[in-house]
Amino acid sequence: MIEKREDSFLELKKIISKEKKIINELTSLVHSGVKVTASSITAQAEALKKQLGEENSKISAILEKIELNRTLASVNSIGGNVQNPGTKKQKESFAKKLEETMRLIREYKISKTEKEVVGRLEKKKKETAKQKEKMKRPHVYTGLASKVFSEIARPMVGSKSFQGMIDDLLKTNLGFIPSAYVSVILMSTLIATGLAFIIFMFLLFFNLTSVPPFITPVTDIITRFLEIFWILFVLPLVTFIFLYFYPTMEKKSLESKIDQELPFATINMSAIAGSRIEPTNIFHIIISTGEYPNLKTQFTKVMNEINVYGHDLVTSLRNAADNCPSKKLADLYNSLATNITSGGDLGEFFEKRSESLLLDYRLERERSTRASETFIDVYISIVIAAPMILMLLLMMIQVSGLGISLSPATISLMMVLGVAGINFVFLMFLQLKQPSK
Repeated sequence: MIEKREDSFLELKKIISKEKKIINELTSLVHSGVKVTASSITAQAEALKKQLGEENSKISAILEKIELNRTLASVNSIGGNVQNPGTKKQKESFAKKLEETMRLIREYKISKTEKEVVGRLEKKKKETAKQKEKMKRPHVYTGLASKVFSEIARPMVGSKSFQGMIDDLLKTNLGFIPSAYVSVILMSTLIATGLAFIIFMFLLFFNLTSVPPFITPVTDIITRFLEIFWILFVLPLVTFIFLYFYPTMEKKSLESKIDQELPFATINMSAIAGSRIEPTNIFHIIISTGEYPNLKTQFTKVMNEINVYGHDLVTSLRNAADNCPSKKLADLYNSLATNITSGGDLGEFFEKRSESLLLDYRLERERSTRASETFIDVYISIVIAAPMILMLLLMMIQVSGLGISLSPATISLMMVLGVAGINFVFLMFLQLKQPSK
């Protein structure tokens, strides 16, 4: 009896293994990239289904041969026979699932292109979710500066001396509130003062030379103090002035970037407005494209005025124009608000505005090209010709003994440092003047 039971189990194991192979063939048939006709797919699926049914019918005969201890059973009220309804229900459930799978195979067949599109959409959805979860936290330095100087910074924000700087700060994307940025200015100036004091004390007692030994002690401290005391004031003052005017420089840089994107964005807005779409959706579509990152930030402010503060489009445009870093974009906002109020044609409005902005863009590119040519001429004159002439003059003055006692190594070092400094200044200037597109 035991041997028959073991043989039945082995036979059942073989049948189940064969059914797994049939199901794997059905799965590979669905997900295969081979281009075949629908009739051939159906024929193969039906053959596999028939083979699977034959194997499945053998299972019931084998199960009848196996005697198992039934812990749960039901007794007929008439004959008292024991029944096990689980096997029948499993058969019916398996048959229904198989029939549903075959129906889906016949009705749906996802192509490779559709799979790629779905993959890209899922990837974009995950990236959008990550961006929404990302929270921008204040920098540790900003938090420390606010804790130390917040009480001093708040009265300074309301003063007239800082009003222009605060206005420029609000028009940029630096992410500072006025009191926090003033605190950063004061903190940085204090650190620059301490650094200037350390440099002053070092130079008060030591000299720096270009020949070994490079550091030598100072003999006359009083004279040395009169020569270098300006370091105590220059370094903190330069730090304060730079941070004070940095929002203005950032605003001008942002204005240049916006002006570079605006002509092409208005062309797209003209095409969108030609479809008679609701004006608010024009900004929403431009934001969703992501092709204009600088304009996206400005247009998002308009949408926030509508969605967060509950203003209408005309009021939102006028409020955005007051805090816009670009004069051209502010003019576009005001003109668009007037056009909407008067009931003008938006398509025609954006078309004419894009033509004028594109003309200004071309003229600006031409001026930039001519300025670059001028910079090249100046660069050749100053960086190539001038150092050679100056070095010859210094050599001649040294040979003639007219009072300048500089060694050839010192003169060479001066020329190298001078050329490097001029190159750095020219690169910064060209980077600031170079259009972004």
